[in-house]
Amino acid sequence: MFTGIVEEVGAVRCMPPRGQAGKIVIACRTVLEGTRIGDSIATNGVCLTVTAMGADEFSADVMPQTLSASNLGELAPGSPVDLERAMSANGRFGGHIVSGHIDGVGAIVQRRAEENAVRVRIRTESRIAALVVPQGSIAIDGISLTVASVQGNEFEVSIIPHTGAQTVLLGKRPGDTVNLENDMLGKYVQKLLGVTVGGTPAADAPATPLASAQADDSSGRPSGLTMEFLARNGF
Repeated sequence: MFTGIVEEVGAVRCMPPRGQAGKIVIACRTVLEGTRIGDSIATNGVCLTVTAMGADEFSADVMPQTLSASNLGELAPGSPVDLERAMSANGRFGGHIVSGHIDGVGAIVQRRAEENAVRVRIRTESRIAALVVPQGSIAIDGISLTVASVQGNEFEVSIIPHTGAQTVLLGKRPGDTVNLENDMLGKYVQKLLGVTVGGTPAADAPATPLASAQADDSSGRPSGLTMEFLARNGF
């Protein structure tokens, strides 16, 4: 588990041929401290397992699924990447719960200065945008950030100078992609309530009392979901 507090910006030394699975080698120093073979390092928000280490680098295997679901396949030798070691049991919880299992990618559509900060707007898929809420948390390229605003499939975050200097995000321009991981708590709530985008029942949703109450046919009859029902079932 990670917290979205980037420890270091590393640089890609070696990548498999574009679009192919294989070994990635990252130049770094800070995240090697205390790290052993088999440990996890979030790389642009993607949890990678360390398979080899040198004095100033680590290697990890990237699978086809990882490349297709993230922006790691766009990297090339020299590309900067956000790095974070897995959280230790006695560490500070400075961001939010980040698993390193990203939900997909988004694209930067706008950047604008806002006094001492930079406002960044990102467009993504509706399934990801549905779980983005104002003042909620989201991991962008492994950075724990607070959502400033949401409009449709687009949302904005505000980057303070320290975050901009310590991560890769402000090195990107409109059109560039970013890895996105929704708040894990929001994903579990969505699953338990049995709804997807637009409030429709999920095909694999558990048969919870709330999900059952939401079920209705097309006759226009009330679903039975009332404040009293919610109170009786612990909501």
